[in-house]
Amino acid sequence: MNKEVLVVIGAGGIGLAIARRLGSGKNVLLADINQDTLETAVKALKTDGHQVSAQRVDVSSHESVHSLANAAANLGNILQVVTTAGLSPVMAPPKAILAVDLLGVALVLEEFCHVIAPGGAGLVISSMAGYMPPPLPPEQNEALAHTPADELLQLPFLGPDAVPNSGAAYGISKRANHLRVQAASIDWGEHGARINSISPGIILTPLAEQEMSGPGGPGYRAMIEASPARRVGTTDEIASAAAYLLGPDAGFITGSDLLIDGGVIAAMRSGRLNLPL
Repeated sequence: MNKEVLVVIGAGGIGLAIARRLGSGKNVLLADINQDTLETAVKALKTDGHQVSAQRVDVSSHESVHSLANAAANLGNILQVVTTAGLSPVMAPPKAILAVDLLGVALVLEEFCHVIAPGGAGLVISSMAGYMPPPLPPEQNEALAHTPADELLQLPFLGPDAVPNSGAAYGISKRANHLRVQAASIDWGEHGARINSISPGIILTPLAEQEMSGPGGPGYRAMIEASPARRVGTTDEIASAAAYLLGPDAGFITGSDLLIDGGVIAAMRSGRLNLPL
């Protein structure tokens, strides 16, 4: 019997929660650029009884993502693919954020489209930051959605002068995620598969704690206080939404983004929360 395969790219808090939620009875392939993070996640899942293999991946490298897709295909029928890999504004300069958060997602969408099984589904973990920048000109939306992945970072409006800081790089990368997922849903549909994204707000992970303890900490606390939920989210809440979007109950949903932010974006658009962008 050709066993079902779950691929999770990014073995941090959200990736691990999704793997734990969806991995029972499947071949789980975990991938991450950080070997220590990968080994820790694999050990945790194996302790829980999951069947897990691991492969190091650099999502900004086409060759590395291609190799991961082939490795996944060799394990069985790839029915679920999740990418959570990303860098936050406090972690890296603009060039690196664009390479991982924007190009990396585009490469995963392109490569796994070729190997996803009929009836399968993919999921990109994006961010509410994709809803924060002002609207882009239509021609930029078109370019972000449809430019071949290997040419994306050559777009003039993604150059150093146009994207001057890490926050700007992060916001446009996450906006691009939404556009790429919507565009990719056409190609994935030709393979009988679906692709969607989730845009989490402030989810309590080690990465979020790092962000909140840095220069952006006051802004994060302001978002929490102004939001209707008045709290952070949990990795389990994201995993629950992922299980829905990757499962049979979401069979009519593709090319969509689910915003899970406790109402932060609603607070911004109502004027209750004002943040410098």
